[in-house]
Amino acid sequence: MSSSPKTKQFTFDQLVQSICSVNETFSAQAAKAVNISLTLRNWLIGMYIAEFELRGADRAKYGQRLVDELTLKLVDYKISGCGRRQLYNYMTFYRAYPQIVRTVSAQFKQLSLSTIKSLEKVRTPSAQLETDPEKLLSCLSYSHFEMLFETDDPLKRTFYEHECLRGNWSVRELKRQIVTLYFERSGLSKNKKKLAALVAEKAQTDKPEFTVRDPYVFEFLGLKPQEVMGESHLEDALLDRLQEFLLELGHGFCFEARQKRILLDDEHAFVDLVFYHRILKCHVLIELKADEFKHEHVGQLNTYVNWYWKNAMTTGDNPPVGILLCTSKNHAKIEYALAGMDNKLFVKKYQLELPKKEEIQKFLEAQM
Repeated sequence: MSSSPKTKQFTFDQLVQSICSVNETFSAQAAKAVNISLTLRNWLIGMYIAEFELRGADRAKYGQRLVDELTLKLVDYKISGCGRRQLYNYMTFYRAYPQIVRTVSAQFKQLSLSTIKSLEKVRTPSAQLETDPEKLLSCLSYSHFEMLFETDDPLKRTFYEHECLRGNWSVRELKRQIVTLYFERSGLSKNKKKLAALVAEKAQTDKPEFTVRDPYVFEFLGLKPQEVMGESHLEDALLDRLQEFLLELGHGFCFEARQKRILLDDEHAFVDLVFYHRILKCHVLIELKADEFKHEHVGQLNTYVNWYWKNAMTTGDNPPVGILLCTSKNHAKIEYALAGMDNKLFVKKYQLELPKKEEIQKFLEAQM
């Protein structure tokens, strides 16, 4: 009588590894699906606007005001990522990457059949160099494309496409290589392979979790910034308690925003906590770093303070003030960033009305 084959057993460690593997695989698939959808959406929006400018039945009614009027209308419909600047970017994206039309499903090709047919025949400067649009969509996020379509030279753009795909570059790495003139350095280098090897060795590669944290992605998904932008569990926990602590002090703090997104040139930045102080009549920006004090932290906060000074102040407001909180294992450090204010009376008034440094330090140390 033959014995039945034994069921293969696996260890607890193998169980953990199996779950990790499944999670990694499906997280990558989800990130890729979201990025492809967002990228195609933005490309199609650009195509529709450009088409309307050329052939819209009532385009003369809007003229130069088209994008402004469209922005206002889309706000009414609560469509995210459709500010004036973004709509212009989508049109630039569409014009820089006409070959993406070959990846668009038939349901979105009804606007202008003649335009679609002409686009489907378009090739980049050299057919041999053209990157497969399917590959571009599956491997690059919209933030990658935004960096690429700002490059006017099609050959340079294609170079960075290939390098980005080959090295699986993150958006930050792509920007670093563009800023440090990798294309130009490669053209001048006598040993191009050696240069490429050095770049690849130091390059920061992309991971699904970083892709999902892309500001465009969570805005597209309707997520709140604080749901995905916390730098660490420690910072998230401290910010939760800090927010309650400041409101309980009763010094006039009115909570306004958490992880407030602001646009600095072409980069998004996030201010940890934003309050409006009803006594001082100014914004109070708070940055928390689960780290020891570094001088660049002050520079970062001062940049945010100056942004608020320029973009958020209204009639009757006093200049904004920033508070930097840095934590380490054994101490807490607090710095006030006053954006170089010369008026000592205002500085003293701020110091009188805002929580004392010792007060905040005691709170932070207790929480740590």
